[in-house]
Amino acid sequence: MKRQDSKTRQSATQVPGDAVDVFRAQHLDLATRDLMTETGVTQVLVNDSESPLAWLARRKGRDGRAMIGPDQFIAGERLRADFTRGHMTPRVTSSWTGIGRTKGSGGGSDMTDLIVASRQRVRLALEACGPEFSGLLLDVCCFLRGLEDVERERGWPSRSAKVVLQLALDRLARHYGLRSDA
Repeated sequence: MKRQDSKTRQSATQVPGDAVDVFRAQHLDLATRDLMTETGVTQVLVNDSESPLAWLARRKGRDGRAMIGPDQFIAGERLRADFTRGHMTPRVTSSWTGIGRTKGSGGGSDMTDLIVASRQRVRLALEACGPEFSGLLLDVCCFLRGLEDVERERGWPSRSAKVVLQLALDRLARHYGLRSDA
């Protein structure tokens, strides 16, 4: 039994330093990805079940092709990365950062250039996609909402969000220069 636990742990984390314990790893869909940083390529551990786009990219349709293409997946993940870097997710708890500070600190000057640039990229990408698609892209790519939830909330017919999302991701990929076709 002990050998099986160490084998499970080794295959579940796949990252040096045992980043995730065995119990947690068995409930996640973990995979390693290469990430380009300023110092070079580094391996990171990601939870593929977290993103609805990753699920759609892995899932095959009736024709045997993935439900969204690689360009669409990359475009959606790029939007999500900028959204996260821009600290655009709403706060769930109270912010106590302004308490006890002296006058002049804690204002807009705390925003780094990275945050501002990320927010600008999100704004430009959503403007390029138009008001028809921007809400859906925010819900699925950034807030990680499932397609069924989006359909139910908006009163759309079943399985219609997938088609609209594919169109939205096509437009987003074109904005990022990932697609040359119309």
